[in-house]
Amino acid sequence: MADEELADALASMGMDANESPAAENAASGAEGGEAAISEDDWAAAMAEQEVVDQAPSAAASPPPAAAKPADIFPSFSAPGGNASVMNELEIILDIPVQLSVELGRTKITIKNLLQLAHGSVVELDAMAGEPMDVLVNGTLIAQGEVVVVNDKFGIRLTDIITPAERMKKLGR
Repeated sequence: MADEELADALASMGMDANESPAAENAASGAEGGEAAISEDDWAAAMAEQEVVDQAPSAAASPPPAAAKPADIFPSFSAPGGNASVMNELEIILDIPVQLSVELGRTKITIKNLLQLAHGSVVELDAMAGEPMDVLVNGTLIAQGEVVVVNDKFGIRLTDIITPAERMKKLGR
């Protein structure tokens, strides 16, 4: 079935099935088992492709019109862009994120981890009075100090982290 399709495709290009490098390769593969494709076969195939690409085909469809972007997403550069952008941003405003405050970190061995019990004290790398890290989905975005509001802990932001500062903090 595949040989018939190949012969039809070659006939439509005005070639005989025996002239194609694929036919020669198939014939040599049939004789010698799974023979490796030689550089001559590749060169012949590339030359054949050039001929096909350069020859205008009468059956070819007219060239496609200039490609236009799909109208799936609205353009942010449209007139009245700021109001439009704000309307578009409203879509993501209800997406929940995980906000956490990191008191400090430490590294301990598994042996010491297994020895932890009720009342154990784990020493952290942060100093008392040092600002706490505020993370959103695990990314440092700010630092602040712990406060108590209505008998609950909270954090007062004292420093918003810039992207450049975030890169420096990743190194620690």
